[in-house]
Amino acid sequence: MKLPIINNKLLFFILVVTTISLLSTGVLAHDHAPQDQQAEAVHASDHTELGQRLPLWSAIPFVGILLSIAVFPLVAPHFWHKQFPKISAFWAIAFAVPFLFAYKFEAIQSIIHIYLIDYIPFIILLWSLYTVAGGIYIGGSLRGSPKVNFILLLIGTLLASWIGTTGAAMVMIRPLLRANSWRRNKVHIIIFFIFLVANVGGSLTPLGDPPLFLGFLHGVPFFWVTKALLPHMALVATLLLGIFFAVDSYWFRKEENIPDDNTDSKIKIEGLHNLLMLLGVMAGVLFSGSVKLPEFHVIGHVTMAWQNITRDLFLILMGLLSLKFTTKAIRDKNEFSWFPIQEVAYLFAGIFMTIIPALAILQVGSDGALAGLIEFVSTPLHYFWVTGGLSSFLDNAPTYLVFFNTALGSISESEVPGMLATNGNIDFIAKLTAISAGAVFMGAMTYIGNAPNFMVKSIAEEAGIPMPSFFGYMLKYSLPILVPVFVIVTLVFFL
Repeated sequence: MKLPIINNKLLFFILVVTTISLLSTGVLAHDHAPQDQQAEAVHASDHTELGQRLPLWSAIPFVGILLSIAVFPLVAPHFWHKQFPKISAFWAIAFAVPFLFAYKFEAIQSIIHIYLIDYIPFIILLWSLYTVAGGIYIGGSLRGSPKVNFILLLIGTLLASWIGTTGAAMVMIRPLLRANSWRRNKVHIIIFFIFLVANVGGSLTPLGDPPLFLGFLHGVPFFWVTKALLPHMALVATLLLGIFFAVDSYWFRKEENIPDDNTDSKIKIEGLHNLLMLLGVMAGVLFSGSVKLPEFHVIGHVTMAWQNITRDLFLILMGLLSLKFTTKAIRDKNEFSWFPIQEVAYLFAGIFMTIIPALAILQVGSDGALAGLIEFVSTPLHYFWVTGGLSSFLDNAPTYLVFFNTALGSISESEVPGMLATNGNIDFIAKLTAISAGAVFMGAMTYIGNAPNFMVKSIAEEAGIPMPSFFGYMLKYSLPILVPVFVIVTLVFFL
């Protein structure tokens, strides 16, 4: 079977960005500066020192792209739909040009690092999960009643820790949309899906959400987070599912022309072979965190590890195998298109560029422009809300790592596995639990808090559901619903 042309465009985008990054590192390293000059530049001012010197206002382009995502779809939806790649590029360039002019080789290193180490693997993972999950069709006559929706959300929440929030969201969103296609009032269903499946459900293993995987790479035992966060996740999921059932029951009673409940209709699943590719994606991710292969120098302080390159190539292979062996008919039944992943790829290309100063300032802790915030954080309550609050708008993986290191203090990272296995440092364990919960749970606070949030929004809009704007999502849903739930979590666990 020939690969769809539109998919080739997206894959071409990923490969071109990768190739340009690799070629540019070679050009910059070999043509523009001798190795001894590069070494002097790296020794003279490393990445940490850059974070110390960057002013807080250097994050203005990041605020600009967030405001663009929030405002343009509301006030100029047609313009946004056509021009959002250019708007994303505008903010990226608005930051990159003065950044390169002011910091030169340090800026080059930072930009290459964010794209080569963070953005490209991020997009490859999302693309592979989106492609594979889009080949799994769950059919049958499901009527979107409160009971059915409750069960679908529960299944997705339980799946998320084992196949990742993105994997679970992409597998479950289309059956949920089909079950509720007849309903007039269904925006709240997608919102709670984002809360539970795209975020809270990923809190029980390192496979569930990127910050927990980062903790696994830094010595946190694989199943420690299962034991540590199970009570927190159970409380949050129970509260949210209870609220959802009440809200959905209210709106269900207002529906007209409710279809018959075909309880005798069998559920059928097509494209089951994609489950093997889905397991392959998870195995590839786990491989990169469990196997240590040699690293090689790219430029300055930027290095790459062969296990990560192997993972990314393997994930691309899983996506290509899914395309090869899944019929077009199955994807057509899923109303599968490439627009949601393209939207994420273009927008996050700009977000990752403009997020550089915010992350660099956070990473230097008390030596940077956010010293007051870092020094304020001292108790599990602080760690939960500050880690979570920043994770709502920034990349939650590096935010997790910043506060992980802050909580460690003088403790060596090599002591972490033994400490967590024996409960040897109650204070650190309490802080790490709060950091983990905040980073995962509060990704649900905004559309950009976690990657699947935006993808779910885009898929729902393609299905004709008028999703709220960036600020509408927060003001109408996440703030009034999630914040009280997180206050309860704080009172129960973090005081």
